[in-house]
Amino acid sequence: MYKAFTIGLIQMRMEEDVNANLAKAQAMLEKAAKQGVQVACLPELFRSPYFCKTENPAVFDLAESIPGKTTETIAAIARQHGMVIVASLFERRTAGIYHNTSVVFDADGRQVGMYRKMHIPDDPLYYEKYYFTPGDLGFKAFDTQFGTLGQLVCWDQWYPEAARLTAMQGAHVLFYPTAIGWHPAEKAEFGAAQADAWETVQRGHAIANGVYVAACNRVGFEPSLASPLSLPPLAGGDQEGGIEFFGNSFIADPFGRILAKASSDKEEIITAVCDPAIQEQTRRWWPFLRDRRIDAYGGITQRFGK
Repeated sequence: MYKAFTIGLIQMRMEEDVNANLAKAQAMLEKAAKQGVQVACLPELFRSPYFCKTENPAVFDLAESIPGKTTETIAAIARQHGMVIVASLFERRTAGIYHNTSVVFDADGRQVGMYRKMHIPDDPLYYEKYYFTPGDLGFKAFDTQFGTLGQLVCWDQWYPEAARLTAMQGAHVLFYPTAIGWHPAEKAEFGAAQADAWETVQRGHAIANGVYVAACNRVGFEPSLASPLSLPPLAGGDQEGGIEFFGNSFIADPFGRILAKASSDKEEIITAVCDPAIQEQTRRWWPFLRDRRIDAYGGITQRFGK
């Protein structure tokens, strides 16, 4: 059985310069290593501002192959510090096929797993269907030096099916690299409820599956026409105002208890210990996996029951 290990979430503010973002990620990962972090996670699409706020074909120039420059950089950091790293990237698979992809690097720098985001949203300021082909690798968990890690990405965090299927692969932790925030016009009325719902649904995944959950969000306001790498913005102005990413990155244990939580407006590293023995104990007390009626769940593959 794996021993207890320390998780670290890197809550970052993104700049328009992708090289500056990569350098900041490197610096924060190095700081996390000095704090004793053994498994670190970066936010969703950490190399750039969240570009899905508009539909701009020039943005596809940001996509990169895996392996590529960024994966080589992250692999080197993992190898140097003996640290497992979960990194979220804009993957260019081939011309015309792009994915929102999370990669796991083991403590020796080897790439041991890759997950392509399965659930792709299409909402105001979250026009992801324009950019991302839905994932085709299924729900996976990957063995690393310190533990077995499940990867899901942002919009996946609202789906209990994704959490269940990933937990069933043996994950000790479900990592959720995330880019979620408030529309400025909605924050006063709905902001608190939205952030609470986001946290609550993921704590529910922790409880229902007896796993640790680690949600790593970005932070800071990003106007909707931010142009990474000086890509030309689309005409028409900034009608929708942009997104205030609300941070609140957190780590919950298999009982759903919050072990560590970040602020809503600051860059920071939060840490907590993941102990597989706690997972074992919790599942003995609450044997949800034992009592599942797998003979009666066929209807889950239908769009709706009527």
